[in-house]
Amino acid sequence: MAVDLAVVHSISLPPGCFGGDAVRHLFCGTLDCDAHPYFDQLRGLQVSAHFVIRRDGALQQFVSCDRRAWHAGASSWRGRANCNDYSIGIELEGLEGGLFEPVQYHQLARLLRVLSRRYPLADVVGHEHIAPGRKADPGAGFDWALLRRLLRRPSWGLPPAAAATPREDAGPAAQAG
Repeated sequence: MAVDLAVVHSISLPPGCFGGDAVRHLFCGTLDCDAHPYFDQLRGLQVSAHFVIRRDGALQQFVSCDRRAWHAGASSWRGRANCNDYSIGIELEGLEGGLFEPVQYHQLARLLRVLSRRYPLADVVGHEHIAPGRKADPGAGFDWALLRRLLRRPSWGLPPAAAATPREDAGPAAQAG
């Protein structure tokens, strides 16, 4: 099945802690689940996104875009199940519902433009849109209106262009960025 969907996620490990190497270790299957109490619930989990965009805009790739990554879980988009089969997963370092850094949006837009030269991307959506009720990332703090302006691609399906509004419970660390 051709890749035609990009899925935006948010991740920080432990939640709200930015800049460490726990996400890399999780995606590479080398996370020491005894290193932090939160990690115990990740024991045995086998997940990875294709890309991670750090808070400083640094881009990391974990899986070739020509291979399936395990980022979406139980999901569907426009009546098609198993989004992992036809999507590219892009994690933004951040907290679900919190705000993201301007440099992350610029890097995301740049990455999406590059990917669109190779893959017929039709839609760019959040994890929350392909797994509603199960997932809520990137959440209300993600500025879809800004991404739309940066992309300048009206043909791409994006969620409604709402400005970012961080969740009350996203915490000060997530809101401060």
